[in-house]
Amino acid sequence: MSILETNTIGKYSGNNISVDDALKLKSYTTTQRDALTSVAGDIIYNSTVNKPEYYDGSSWNSMYDIPVLTVDYLVIAGGGGGSYSGVRGGGAGGAGGYRNSYNNETSGGSSSSESGLNLGTGTAYTVTIGAGGGAVSNNHGTSGSNSVFATVTSTGGGGGGYLNASNGLSGGSGGGGGHASSGGGGTSGQGSNGGGGRDANPRFYGGGGGGAGTNGAQGSGDVTGAGGNGLDSAITGSTVGRGGGGAGGGANYGSLTLGAMSDGGGGTASTGGGGRGGGNITGGATAGGSGFICLSYPSDYTITLASGAASSAGEQTSGTRKYIEIQSSGTVSWALA
Repeated sequence: MSILETNTIGKYSGNNISVDDALKLKSYTTTQRDALTSVAGDIIYNSTVNKPEYYDGSSWNSMYDIPVLTVDYLVIAGGGGGSYSGVRGGGAGGAGGYRNSYNNETSGGSSSSESGLNLGTGTAYTVTIGAGGGAVSNNHGTSGSNSVFATVTSTGGGGGGYLNASNGLSGGSGGGGGHASSGGGGTSGQGSNGGGGRDANPRFYGGGGGGAGTNGAQGSGDVTGAGGNGLDSAITGSTVGRGGGGAGGGANYGSLTLGAMSDGGGGTASTGGGGRGGGNITGGATAGGSGFICLSYPSDYTITLASGAASSAGEQTSGTRKYIEIQSSGTVSWALA
């Protein structure tokens, strides 16, 4: 024999009531909810998003504590271009400035993680992807362009130096010096210094470009100056190294080899890597890599890209947050999902 179970509802003054067991709302999927004929004041449990919702007479609204729109970012500027000098080693480009607020990860120059930005919905925020600097013969490599998100600006990497007495340019990370010259300086909190060039007749080396993580190196023995290491980030859901410096070029001595590069060093696109230096033994110089912007935010929000901003993959979900990689400049804004 079945037992009929009932809830006791007590009425108090005014419109206050009490229920002696948990109150269970009727559950609907979003599709089922939208098929209802609803009136203002209706309350349901939406099983698609796992949240209670109420109808205000024109639309359904979530009944939960909405998290603050805190946007974490990885903003990397364009890398500097390398310099080519046929008879002397050209300096390499430095990596673009590297600024990171995601999950307490390291920011440029091996500095502490930055703080995310608390932003508002419905406001357009600028995103600018910095271009890599060009490779140049017998002159300084061109420095990279800045990348920008809202109030965060990362400085373009410094271009490489050329010939003797031609220092690398300063930038987010500094460019490597031409042979017998000093490397450029990096920007505090964004990157590292470029390596100096070396004059060790008959070996003429260019210095390695600074990376987001470590300084560029001076050449030694039969190897040109290595590029500084970049930094790792898991903001896209998997760990990727970006912001490496280029390797310096080498000239005149046939056994010379190019120094090591990593994390986009050599000018890999969308990493902010510095371009390699050139010389008549190790080959031509290369341009710096374009910059990179990735934004991470609570999954309760959705992003809109406008004014030329684009993302090939769109919004992605990782745990309780979404992220998006931005490939071109424009504006972004957020709304509740």
